[in-house]
Amino acid sequence: MKTKVKELRAEHGMTQQQLADMVGVSSRTIISIEKGQYNPSIMLAYRMAKVFGVSVEELCCLEENLEMEGGL
Repeated sequence: MKTKVKELRAEHGMTQQQLADMVGVSSRTIISIEKGQYNPSIMLAYRMAKVFGVSVEELCCLEENLEMEGGL
């Protein structure tokens, strides 16, 4: 799944470790999410979205991901 975690983290001047500490996961989890190797749980996506001040839909590129999958 494509996300905007890396872009939003960079915009906010945060390291992967800082974001990980803020949302209660390891930096490896953030790295895996940014590389598209791991899909965050809805609760983790919510916590990250709250840190960045965006919606979960925006954080997770919901529209883009739906288009790639052929819609609902």
